Amino acid sequence: MSTLYLLRHAKAGWALPGMRDFDRPLDASGRADAEMMGAAMRSRCYVPDLTLCSNAKRAKETLEGLAGQTDTGRVLFFDTLYSEDAAGYLRLIRDNGGSGSLLVIGHNPMTEDLAMAVSGDGDETARATLTHGFPTMGLAVVRFDGDLAKAAQNAGYLEAFLTPADL
Repeated sequence: MSTLYLLRHAKAGWALPGMRDFDRPLDASGRADAEMMGAAMRSRCYVPDLTLCSNAKRAKETLEGLAGQTDTGRVLFFDTLYSEDAAGYLRLIRDNGGSGSLLVIGHNPMTEDLAMAVSGDGDETARATLTHGFPTMGLAVVRFDGDLAKAAQNAGYLEAFLTPADL
């Protein structure tokens, strides 16, 4: 049994003139949401063994907010989590996932596309919430019978989908 946590970064401010999208920082509500999600993860025992995090500033700041409230395991950073599609995310998960749990802090539409693709079944409420979109700081919790190195389309069970509005 293994668990994949797919997390979209927290809310970021708009890019200032001359600022790359990659360098946009979290805004005040994003920082607060990251801390609240970290506390929610801790209270639900959602503790990853490994975290794969986008190198984008808003993703790194999301990780910092989480890490102040819960254990995030060992952390690896990837530029490709900013630019890859859902298939690229899945390749990274397979390459880095074994048994246990893995948190991916990334971007949309990739997190939403991947959550939908790998969740063949799931909790009715979680599935219904996910169909309404994947907001900033949304967290999909997907369980797999095998290890994450073999994660595939429709092979997971969407156990929960949390948004800042739920916390």
